[in-house]
Amino acid sequence: MAEYHLTSPLSDEDVKKLRIGDTVYISGEVFTCRSRLQKYIFDEKNTLPFSTADRNVLIHNGPIIIKENGKWKLMSFMPTSSIRFEKWGAKSVDQWGLKMIVGKTTMGAETAKMMKEKKCVHVSPRSVSPNLWIDSIEVQDVYLYDELGRIEAAWFFKLNDLGPFIVDIDTEGNNYFDLLDDKIAQRKDDALKDLGIDPDFQFTKLY
Repeated sequence: MAEYHLTSPLSDEDVKKLRIGDTVYISGEVFTCRSRLQKYIFDEKNTLPFSTADRNVLIHNGPIIIKENGKWKLMSFMPTSSIRFEKWGAKSVDQWGLKMIVGKTTMGAETAKMMKEKKCVHVSPRSVSPNLWIDSIEVQDVYLYDELGRIEAAWFFKLNDLGPFIVDIDTEGNNYFDLLDDKIAQRKDDALKDLGIDPDFQFTKLY
């Protein structure tokens, strides 16, 4: 597995070399997004009030930011689970020209298909360390603050070698977590056999 230090905006060449399991650190300009922004744009048919041409890395994140002495101050940061936004994943890759989405977990088949077509990847944090990364993030600006609120607004960040992240969907449509599921299923069968447990065993349901 390789390690890469990339700077946004990313090119096709930057992301096409990435393979699932690779480690990535990110620098440059990015923006944040959660469900409310995507609903506002894709479902409610509003116009995105900024260009993503030079900011083609999206982070699924609702940062904790306060205003101190007239400036925005980042208090806590951790990507949220991308799979929750699968409804809009393919549209965001296509219409916003994304080359990378950052978020916990992964995304579904439709988004992976669009990522393969448009040359985009998904990366997931290798750790849960919300306050260790703050020094790598500069808050630049915010859009749709009044319309969407502080957590759901689109924040502009400038990153300095933020990471590590693992590539979990590459530009060939491969999914790291799908491979893990296959390995886990095999090991589960082996473990049940070693323990003498019937493979049809059902866990007790409490509810």
